[in-house]
Amino acid sequence: MSEYRPPATMLVDPRFETLATQFFHLFRSTRDGGGALAVYLYGKPVLDVWAGWASPTRKWASDTMTLSFSTGKGVASTVLHRLAQRGLLDYDTPVATYWPEFEAAGKGSITVRELLSHRAGLHRIRGLVPGRLALLDHERVAAALAAAPPDPRRTRMPGYHAVTYGTLVAELAEKVSGKSFTELVRTEIAEPLRLPAFWFQVPESEKQRIAKVFPHINPFGIPWGLTSAAMGLVPRIKNIADAGMPEGFDMLVRDPSIHDYVMPGWNGVFSARALARMYAAFANGGVVDGIRFLEPDTVAQVGEVQTGARDYVLGLRMNWRLGYHAALVATRTQYSGAFGHYGVGGSGAFADPDSGLSVAFVTNRLGNAFTPFADLRLPNLGAKAESLAHHL
Repeated sequence: MSEYRPPATMLVDPRFETLATQFFHLFRSTRDGGGALAVYLYGKPVLDVWAGWASPTRKWASDTMTLSFSTGKGVASTVLHRLAQRGLLDYDTPVATYWPEFEAAGKGSITVRELLSHRAGLHRIRGLVPGRLALLDHERVAAALAAAPPDPRRTRMPGYHAVTYGTLVAELAEKVSGKSFTELVRTEIAEPLRLPAFWFQVPESEKQRIAKVFPHINPFGIPWGLTSAAMGLVPRIKNIADAGMPEGFDMLVRDPSIHDYVMPGWNGVFSARALARMYAAFANGGVVDGIRFLEPDTVAQVGEVQTGARDYVLGLRMNWRLGYHAALVATRTQYSGAFGHYGVGGSGAFADPDSGLSVAFVTNRLGNAFTPFADLRLPNLGAKAESLAHHL
């Protein structure tokens, strides 16, 4: 890849000026943190803006990136789709064909398609490996998942693999390609898109660009372990604790050492510019800025809803695609063809093939004053972007 230089000035297409204004109003003081918003229309950039603070003493800059949590699941899935379109794997082939150890405990029939749509029954991370630092060991977590029995509900409904998904996809990608996952992200995503801001294992030279994430993710300020244990006793929300609240996770996400490891389910570091560019290919028949990134057949398959059943972890109908969920847009108008992946705290990105639109928003300010988990910033920005695109 030739040397990349981030733009020195912001891009605001006059048709999307009101969207830029809405974005800028989100960041008025240091307590609002900072963020970036990028939009592509029919494979071309129309908005690339940033604002606020990367830390209490550092303004958000053109090249700032931030931890985006589950947003990375969409990037990891895209790696696998790039391998599939070259014939290295087939969606309807059992995972164990490529990863023999995965056959253990009755998982021999689980297909790649089922894994990508959260129907492998391997949502549980709490207690899977002992100690919070064990989550940093990809090989150990992958081996534990390969040996684990699947949840029997998998045959009736999906169950969001909040932390485990990234490990499963990364291990499968490595098995079919013979390459490390970090190399695959570089060769299958960053280099073809000519944009290096896709990281799961961040090089030392790039770490100074990462924004400081805040506040703590402890719900309502209650100790993480206590919350996880209490939720684990309540039948209707037990699955959320099992899937997304492993021991010490609140401390782990604030530990700078997480950027030295590959955990694609939650530790991806991206810029909005990079995410919008990737999703622009999904919104424009596989082509972005004249680059053929995905084949039309791949785009068509990826956009198909795999299951409309209620997710037994989230309690919602997520309309899972092959690694992506329905776009959450804060409007009565339903953009049924839009899909992407959002993350804890508010970052995320999506593509809408019907409007040719891709939208990406990243922020270091997790949630709002009531909860650090999520808010309506991206859904509101997405709604405005869709409205503008549909009225051009």
